[in-house]
Amino acid sequence: VNAAPFSYFNLLGSDPPIVGIGVGNRRDGQPKDTARNAMTRGEFVVNLVDEAGAGPMNITAIDFPFGTSELTEAGLTAAASLHVAPPRIAESPISLECRLARTVEIGSNRILLGEVICIQVRSDLVEEGNRIRTENAHLIARMHGAGGYARTSDRFQLDRIALSDWRNPPTDSL
Repeated sequence: VNAAPFSYFNLLGSDPPIVGIGVGNRRDGQPKDTARNAMTRGEFVVNLVDEAGAGPMNITAIDFPFGTSELTEAGLTAAASLHVAPPRIAESPISLECRLARTVEIGSNRILLGEVICIQVRSDLVEEGNRIRTENAHLIARMHGAGGYARTSDRFQLDRIALSDWRNPPTDSL
């Protein structure tokens, strides 16, 4: 089973939910296993990583030969997905099961665009109304180039400003 960390990943839409993953080629110019598998199978799973999973995730970045299970090497557990053939990673707090919608190739890079058809969330992260408590997931994200990561536990919220409030700010009453 192939697993690899990808920092060039983002949610790109909500109706339908779309994810995009930027995948470069291997040093020999061939597609990385992630791209090869997604394009061959037409399906893939994005597993979000929490702080506890940082070490094993880093192991999956090793340039193992094709056919090597990065999950086994990293001591991670494959778990059945609900709607796609590729397994998810059991240790992941949130997994996105995706169908490949399109591949965009630009130079030696490709962007995999996947429609999210199922989201599996660790039960302790779901509250009433099926709201996901991402602040309790302690997710990490790659930033600042190779080896640089950020914690998402220090989030903040900014309320959207209505155009009418921007153009006609309320005045304080005396």
